Amino acid sequence: MKKFLPVLAILTAAILLLLRPQEAADAVRDGLTLCGRTVIPSLFPFFVVISLLLQLGAAEALGSLFGPVMRPLFRMRGVCALPLLAGLLGGYPSGAKTAAGLYGQGRISRQEAELLLGFCDNCGPAFLMGYVGAGILKDPGAGIRLYLVHILAALLTGAALCRLIKDRGLALTGKSLLIKAVSFPQAMTSSVSGAVASTLNICAFVVFFQVLAALPPAPLPLPVLGGLEMVGAAAALAPGRMGFIAAAAIVGWGGLSVHCQAMSLTAPEGLSFRWHWVGKGMQAALSALLAAGISQNL
Repeated sequence: MKKFLPVLAILTAAILLLLRPQEAADAVRDGLTLCGRTVIPSLFPFFVVISLLLQLGAAEALGSLFGPVMRPLFRMRGVCALPLLAGLLGGYPSGAKTAAGLYGQGRISRQEAELLLGFCDNCGPAFLMGYVGAGILKDPGAGIRLYLVHILAALLTGAALCRLIKDRGLALTGKSLLIKAVSFPQAMTSSVSGAVASTLNICAFVVFFQVLAALPPAPLPLPVLGGLEMVGAAAALAPGRMGFIAAAAIVGWGGLSVHCQAMSLTAPEGLSFRWHWVGKGMQAALSALLAAGISQNL
């Protein structure tokens, strides 16, 4: 049965591609437009900057700065602040990529990296304030409130997970992996080339899931669309309180497309996604509750 269902889904998608070629072609164009207008401008330069920070040792500086916050809030070392900041500022899947990068360089343990995946991979302010708030909900203030809800839900999810899961493992730095000094020209060239590969990878998933969402002959129900693909689900919302609450839940979950993007960037390090699924489910529920609470009097 486990093998039969995926094969059946693939065959169904293949048949729909043959029956609805125009819809599939339109979805590809829409996906490429989304990548050109939103994904590449926001993620590519951010990936370059994050990679430079990692290679030039900024994680240690941030560790000293954010240690007094990370230890009481998440019971984690200050160096773990970098993936959280990357996710909240750069958007999906910057946090996951940064956590995998820190683990790959030996600066955090496997347990820390996998735990971070549960709450560090988040939506950025540009998407929430610009696309969802001003564009979909027709209220720039709603975008700001959504972003604040998103931040608070991520922090609460992280605090809960880090208290439920106590094993952090041993940090690898100085033990099993030596971190070599990298010159700025080397760091720049590798950062740019790595950012190109990562951005193209993400764009491929964006286009693919745009096509999947467009293939069914009838529009997908909003919960199904939200579980599958965040951007299309957000575009289907209507302004108002219910749209605001639904947007918080959809963005908190992220969608299967976002999860696949994160998995593709962390796969080289072999990280488990067990806490990622738990964390994103918790964050979606908390986001909806917080959004419902603050929107009662709006």
